[in-house]
Amino acid sequence: MAVLGAAALVLSACGTIEDDDTIAIARATWDSGHMQAAIYAQLLTELGYSVTDPAEHTLDPNGFYPALGNGQYDLWANGWFPIHDIYLEAERVTGQSVELPIEPVGYQVRSGALQGYMIDKATADSMGITSMHQLADPSVAEVFDHDGDGLADLIGCNEGWGCNSVIESHIADLDWGGNVEQVVGDYGDLVAGVQASIAAGEPALFYAWTPNWTFEALRPGVDAVWLESSAIEDDEGLTLVEGLDGCAADPCNLGWAVSSIRAVAHEDLLADHPDIRRLLEVVTIPLADIAVQNALMAGAERDYSEEQIVADAAKWIADNRATVDGWLETARG
Repeated sequence: MAVLGAAALVLSACGTIEDDDTIAIARATWDSGHMQAAIYAQLLTELGYSVTDPAEHTLDPNGFYPALGNGQYDLWANGWFPIHDIYLEAERVTGQSVELPIEPVGYQVRSGALQGYMIDKATADSMGITSMHQLADPSVAEVFDHDGDGLADLIGCNEGWGCNSVIESHIADLDWGGNVEQVVGDYGDLVAGVQASIAAGEPALFYAWTPNWTFEALRPGVDAVWLESSAIEDDEGLTLVEGLDGCAADPCNLGWAVSSIRAVAHEDLLADHPDIRRLLEVVTIPLADIAVQNALMAGAERDYSEEQIVADAAKWIADNRATVDGWLETARG
């Protein structure tokens, strides 16, 4: 934490919101959120602020939330809730029981982002697999054991992502977990491997979320299917999704709460700049628009430049100019 504190002092000396209204904005390591970060940066620029380039401050949640709490950054657009609730707990983030001066603001996407487990459709059809609970049977789990250690290889996500921790908790606490291990690495590379496996007719078990470019490459109900899985805690039915393509049940219990994507900001920024709070409160970006841009990245085989991402953000703003002008008018009060 001493390193983060020192970094915060350096940034303050160079100029952040305290002295020249420069907003220090970061972005997440998952590229499906990069256009949204660029949109927020461009909106803040239109509001009259200087903004750091999000591409130069790409962090996973384990790195971002402590840095935000220490004042090293002012905000990002890539908060996923409730999966990121754990990062609002001060003791987890800083090791101290002191309330963090950070706050989720607005709903970029409200209750529309899905997460869960999928397998290739061929294996699902041939073995009648519709639920993660079937992996409690070792003979089912071994179908997905690619390294010969007796455990199904569940293609997971990056170390430091919230989903990584949730998958580990599922493995520890749910009935199928004793027969499963999470494969950790760069998510894009891992899913590219899943694509290759499915194309070769090999079984694949993997974690998936939307919005994400992978759903252009692995189409639900065509290439892969969702598996049901009970949540550890879900008293309000937050893991149930109706009419989900690629799930055998309706509603489909994914075992993961349907998420909201939200900006998360330092409280000092929000208190000192109420116009920024008002802007963050009203910005929304349709999932369909995010999916279109993610598909462009997928079509480029993940060789997508930062300039293209910035251009995509600018085009989205231009295409939604009347709405954006309304947001800016609201922000200016």
